[in-house]
Amino acid sequence: MLEKIMDLLAKQLRIDVNTLSPDTNIVEDLGADSLDIVEMLMAIEENFGITVSDEEAVTLKTIADVADFIEKKI
Repeated sequence: MLEKIMDLLAKQLRIDVNTLSPDTNIVEDLGADSLDIVEMLMAIEENFGITVSDEEAVTLKTIADVADFIEKKI
C-alpha cells in the first residue's frame, strides 16, 4: 500500500519516488498546497473506490497516515 501511495504522490507532485518515506509529511516535506491535497484525495478516491470526508482528510499528514487510512477503509 505504501508503494502505491508513494507512486501516486510522486507522479502528482512530479518528484522522485526514491525521496519519499512513510514518515514524509505531505505538506511540510513536499510543499503540497491545498490544490495538491485536493487532487491527491480525488486520486485516492478514484484509485481505491473510497470516500474521504473533510474531517478525515485533515488527519492525513504523512504517507503512512494515508496508507493506514486506506487500509482501514477497504
